[in-house]
Amino acid sequence: MNRTVTLGMVLLAMAAADAPAQTAAPASARTRILSDYSAAMEDLARSASPAVVQIRVQALAPLKKGDSERLGFVSEEEATGSGVIVDPSGYIVTNAHVVQNASHINVKILFSDTQGEEPHGHLLPAKLVGLDSQVDIAVVKIEKQNLPTLSFRDSDTLRQGQFVLAVGSPLGLQNSLTHGVISATMRQLDSESPMVYVQTDAPINPGNSGGPLLDAGGQIAGINTMIFSQSGGNEGIGFAIPANLAKDTYLRLRKDGHIHRGIIGVIPDTITPTMAVGLGLSRDSGVILSDVAPSGPAAAAGLQPGDIIVAIGGKPMREARDLGLAVFQRAPGDELHMDILRGTQPLSMTVVILERPHEPGQLADLANDAGLIRSLGILAVTVDDKVRAILPDLRHSSGVAVAAVPAEFAGLNPGLVSGDVIYSLNNKPVASVDELRAALTAKKSGDPIVFFVERQGQLIYVTATLE
Repeated sequence: MNRTVTLGMVLLAMAAADAPAQTAAPASARTRILSDYSAAMEDLARSASPAVVQIRVQALAPLKKGDSERLGFVSEEEATGSGVIVDPSGYIVTNAHVVQNASHINVKILFSDTQGEEPHGHLLPAKLVGLDSQVDIAVVKIEKQNLPTLSFRDSDTLRQGQFVLAVGSPLGLQNSLTHGVISATMRQLDSESPMVYVQTDAPINPGNSGGPLLDAGGQIAGINTMIFSQSGGNEGIGFAIPANLAKDTYLRLRKDGHIHRGIIGVIPDTITPTMAVGLGLSRDSGVILSDVAPSGPAAAAGLQPGDIIVAIGGKPMREARDLGLAVFQRAPGDELHMDILRGTQPLSMTVVILERPHEPGQLADLANDAGLIRSLGILAVTVDDKVRAILPDLRHSSGVAVAAVPAEFAGLNPGLVSGDVIYSLNNKPVASVDELRAALTAKKSGDPIVFFVERQGQLIYVTATLE
């Protein structure tokens, strides 16, 4: 807290020093102001840097030439990213795209060894706890205790113009620090997605992915995830996953290893002035429900088309995306406490979030250790009525569904993903987990294997060499 106040006072003092010449501070005062600012920056860097790590991965990635990506050909590549320690027992938050399909993950952290030397780099193996590609958050863990950590701040309180710092390993240069301001607090990049980002002009480059965007107090305001660039490098338009969403995803991944998402069965629209006049609404902004699914959770709670959602959990709903994000950030079974306006009548309702149907992630709940096919690095389940309820309209009635890719075996995976349904191996049909395991047992290391797979309604080949 003291550091935040000091840095804020220094910035204000610098603004005063930039006033017209007749009120400018003497040279000695300007020197003191700049020295204080520099000292505050040094203090912030010194306290935050030990909790920021470099992540080095060896990963399986699709070949980019021609149609080989669609056909499932993969190669191994090395890459680096960043991460931040959020628990002293070794839990680290990074981006999903940094560690996805990793065969090996190593984390380089800064600490002093037993000789009491200055903090320096130590490379430690890490395991993947879980990842969420939609939010682009992953959790990895190293086996070390009493590590320095950084905490998440409430990203709902971020404001445009706030001072922020990005710490990470741009282009592999570990422990690099840049600074800037928050350009926008809730930037939506895709109107079809509930995801929003913190936009910043703090220089971010490839390799910063997964590192923290810090506020002036050294708390995590967001997790850096991408940039807009025509050159491939920093152009002052960077984006971070808001701290609240990153923290929620981290906690759910740490608990379950995967994410379940929910629905409430509504279609929200943003109220416009034209809409307000045409419908005779009492307000010309906010969120109105155009549809409420008859059998959904919202209908069960009493919501109706035409209801205006004023607030959820006390947080004002100003645009349709606010309602989408409120549901997106919560898990099935959570409750949404809503303030409603029906005509001129204020109401309060509680909606229980229902698990989204037909999500491939639900397959993980059907799997157990008996479904582990280690040579492929997957948990598998035989296609039955339960699987068909999660993956309706499959092209064939029998096969083997990929329920999950366990983090510790991800490096053996030839390119299969959760939700894939395997119909054959080298043209030999497989109708159960036991049949798939027997077909693999007949192969030896180095043999080519070609899976005929249904992925998101399309039939593809996934080709690899058996490890």
